[in-house]
Amino acid sequence: MKKVKVFENFFLSNNSEIKFILGPCQIESRQHAFDICDEIDKLSKKLNFKYIFKSSYDKANRSSHKSKRGIGIKKGLDILSQIREKFNCPVTSDIHDATQCMVVKEFLDIIQIPAFLCRQTDILIEAGRTNLPINIKKGQFLSPWEISNVLKKVLSTGNKSLLITERGTMFGYNNLISDMRSLPIMKNTGFPIIFDATHSAQLPGAKGDSSDGQYEFVPVLAKAAVTTGISGLFIETHDNPKVAPSDGPNMVPLKELGKLIHCIMLYDNLSKNESLN
Repeated sequence: MKKVKVFENFFLSNNSEIKFILGPCQIESRQHAFDICDEIDKLSKKLNFKYIFKSSYDKANRSSHKSKRGIGIKKGLDILSQIREKFNCPVTSDIHDATQCMVVKEFLDIIQIPAFLCRQTDILIEAGRTNLPINIKKGQFLSPWEISNVLKKVLSTGNKSLLITERGTMFGYNNLISDMRSLPIMKNTGFPIIFDATHSAQLPGAKGDSSDGQYEFVPVLAKAAVTTGISGLFIETHDNPKVAPSDGPNMVPLKELGKLIHCIMLYDNLSKNESLN
């Protein structure tokens, strides 16, 4: 199994203890982002886990053009770099076109490729050229075995620091289903696998001009995923999901995050116990 370094003394591997990608869907303000990360950081010290802070400076794939997209790339990257310095944690955000790759290179530790853009060759190639770790979210429209074609595009640049994130598969209209078979299938690539527990509970476009979600199913999906022995779990969280500008219905309330992570770590320890495998 491959190990991908994302920060000083911070590696992702399917064989090592589980890591977490955490944060609110959007960067709403500097203060809000810092407040959320401060709570996450306190939890990480209390429960002894490592995390990557994630929040989007721009949500370019909203259902409606009237929906809030975020504070923009310049302000967003500045806030993320300040969070990295303050909390000494790696940071990540998603890009939306190839021109952003060299801009974010100096601010992010991991570039995230949104699921809807995972087949866009120009974006993948340009992201690979940054030599940063690339987290590719598998499109809802892709089978797990098709991810190899996506990986080859980035690998063609010489960049071998790749992560693969499962975030559910389209199941009819306005619904997703998580096929846990995809995790061991994609593990055959050797690259670290991450399960996006919150977006897997999303109901895309179910409200007409926005998505809905079922965050109550996040814990059961997360527990099922970690039993397959993966490297990381992606969980978006918010202090008040009901007022979040995006993905509120599928985000985990911040006050419930610690209990969920503690439980997940127990499942992860069990799944990676060599005496049981």
